[in-house]
Formats: sequence, C-alpha cells, structure tokens
Amino acid sequence: MKYEDFLVKDLGRGNVISPLKQSRTADSPVYKFVDEDERVLYDVSVSSIKESMEKGESPVSFEIAGPRDTLFFEPAKTKAGIVTCGGLCPGLNNVIRSLVHQLYYRYGITRIFGIKYGYEGLSSDFNHPVVELTAPMVSYIHLAGGTILGTSRGNQDVGKMVDTLEILNLNVLFCIGGDGTLRGAHAIHEEIKKRKLKIAVAGIPKTIDNDIDFIQKSFGFETAFSIANDVIRYAHNEASGAFNGISIVKLMGRDSGFIAASAALAIQEVNFVLIPEQPFDLHGPRGFLSLLRKRLEERHHAVVVVAEGAGQELFGDVENERDASGNVKFKDIGLLLKEKITEEFTASGFRHSIKYIDPSYIIRSAPANPNDSKFCNLLAQNAVHAALAGKTDFVVGFWNNRFTLMPIPAVVAKRKKIDVEGELWWNVLEATGQPISMKNS
Repeated sequence: MKYEDFLVKDLGRGNVISPLKQSRTADSPVYKFVDEDERVLYDVSVSSIKESMEKGESPVSFEIAGPRDTLFFEPAKTKAGIVTCGGLCPGLNNVIRSLVHQLYYRYGITRIFGIKYGYEGLSSDFNHPVVELTAPMVSYIHLAGGTILGTSRGNQDVGKMVDTLEILNLNVLFCIGGDGTLRGAHAIHEEIKKRKLKIAVAGIPKTIDNDIDFIQKSFGFETAFSIANDVIRYAHNEASGAFNGISIVKLMGRDSGFIAASAALAIQEVNFVLIPEQPFDLHGPRGFLSLLRKRLEERHHAVVVVAEGAGQELFGDVENERDASGNVKFKDIGLLLKEKITEEFTASGFRHSIKYIDPSYIIRSAPANPNDSKFCNLLAQNAVHAALAGKTDFVVGFWNNRFTLMPIPAVVAKRKKIDVEGELWWNVLEATGQPISMKNS
C-alpha cells in the first residue's frame, strides 16, 4: 500500500461558495469545513509511524470527509441521481431519505431523480421509469425496510448507462451498493472520463456482510447481527428444550463471517461458529461431528451458527451456478450439516433432536435499527458534501472512528475477511469454547 493509492480524484477546482457558509438565519448551524489535506491514518500504531519516518515515506492515510467551503457544482443548476443495487439490506431507505434531505434542505438542490431497479434503470434496454424525488415524498420511508427505488443484480452496458446520464443531464450520481455496485460505479466513472464529461460518481457502501476493504463497517451490518442475536436466542431455547437438542442457524456471509462472529459474541449462547475463513472437517477425531457429539454428551444441547459461505469445500468438486452479478451460488451448508449430523448420529444410535433455521431474507428486508439509521444519515451527508465539491470515483468510508473518502479501486481490490489469528476470532473462540481448529491435519 502506498499513500498515492488513496488519493481521491476530483473534477476540478471549486469556485462556488458553499451555501452552508451563508447562514440564512441566526440559528443556522455553524459548519466546520474540511481542508483538502486533512487525513486520518490507516495504522495509528507508533511502530507504523516510525517505520514510515525511517523510510522517508508518507504514512498511508485516508482523506477526511466533511463539508468544503467551496463547491464545484452550483446548487441552483445541479441535478442529482440516486440508484440502489444488489441485494436488500437494512438502511437503504434511510440513505435515500438522507441524500434527498441533505441535497434539498442544506444545499437547495430541488431536481433529484431516483433510478428504478438498480443499474437496469440506467439502461435503455429495460425502459424503467425515473422517479422525481422530493423531500415530502421520502419523509417516512426510513420506517420501512427494502428500497423504494427497487434494485437488481447484473452488469449493464456502461455506454448505455452513461448515455442515460447525459439524456437526464445529471451532474451527480449516488450509487448505493456493495463491491459489485462499486465496480459498476468505477466503470461509469471511466466512461464519463473518456467522454470528458463533468459528472461526479459517489459510492455509499452497502454490504450486509461488512466485507468491503478499508472500511470499518458498512450500513446494515449492525442491524443484521442484532436481529440475528434474537434468532439465536430463540434457537437456543429450541435446542435446550430437547434432550440432545441441536439448533443450526445459517446467517449471511458469502466470503466473510463477520455477522456470524459478531452475533455469537453478542448472545454468548453459541457453541460452534463456522465461517468461510476457517475450513473444517466433518469426520475424524478433531472433526466437527466428533466435537458436536462430545458437547451433547456433556451438556445435552448445542447451538451452531454457520455463515452461508462456510464449508463449501465439503460439497466436493461440483461446479456452482452463478447469479446475474457473477457471484457463485453457494450450496446450502446449513442443510448439509443437518443431513450429515442426522446420518452420523442415527447410524450410531445416538439420540438427538435437530432444528435448522435460515432467517437471511427476513434480516435483509428489515428496517434499520437506531444506530444504523444514524450511520446511514452520516454516510449520506458526507457523500453529498464530497460530490458537490467535485470529488468523484469515491466511496464514503469509516476508519478509526472518522468518516473518510476512499478511491473506489482501492476498496474493491479485495474482500475484507476475518483474521483467524486476530482479536475478533480469538474472542469468538473464547465465547464458544470451540477449538482453534476442527481439521484433522
């Protein structure tokens, strides 16, 4: 990583005095404007700073988000678009609402358009309508889950999407989504740049799995593991209510097990957490089934939380299908565990009762909890500040408790995963009592 990799692009010098600087009334808020050179360190440890100083290099850091005192776009002449892509996630409506309110109430921008059904709405192939968004229209949408704009998965023709931006005469496009959406936003930026247009592209990180790199957390994640906490509590009741009762709860987490790990730490009633980052064996003396039986023999109940991407190697060398976005459609690890547990324990005459619970779609479509709602609002506000100042090809991040601006290519280069030698996973091992490894070799 180099300092230069985290410099955010801009469309040019801003000469428009921000309306936030011009207090309309005596009780208007007094803004603390951010200077271009204000940054937050990636690694705040003393050893890291010393190492950079010894090498004569600038330490890796991220641009601080916040309002600028001058803007690139003149609010009275600015048109903004908002698009939501990918799977549902708690907080989508909160972000839409906050974007509209910030654009309208703080910057006086009245022409705001909602693009229907994700990137499909920017393609002429689908002829989806464009919705003009007003502040009254979005006033209460944060109380409901999902997205009022609809969403979709899959790649669209970038040229056609930028054609639509030109037809709509948009100056700013806000793209709300995960790494696939952000890759699409970067591709849109590249086409805009090729055409020498002055359109800002802003990303707002939406991934329920919390797997976007260089971002401490994305919106929806906290709501997800909070609801999962309740599901696990009920699953524990089911397991402990039967002799040798087993409850398996499958949670979201294609490549990263953050929801499973965080929910297990919150409820402290989970005995096994299975995540994509930590392979495990089913059979053998150190395998999962042996350890599960030992737990049942000692305590007569067990709760297993498994992330959807865990244990995919157990299905053998089978080619998986892919969804419209190109993501691998994983096999159902929860059902496999249930089948293998039943098969093994029944064959040996070991009495047991088993329940399998998959609350994924209920969690995805839930409204955001209060803390996530607050987080959504602040992400949206900072996205508006940056985009109107002419920042482009960026995503609003959060690092060391500060909101940041990150170049999209930097955050989509790889997925964020749990470090199985790090503090979070060790905390999970302590909470569950499961061994460091469930591999026989």
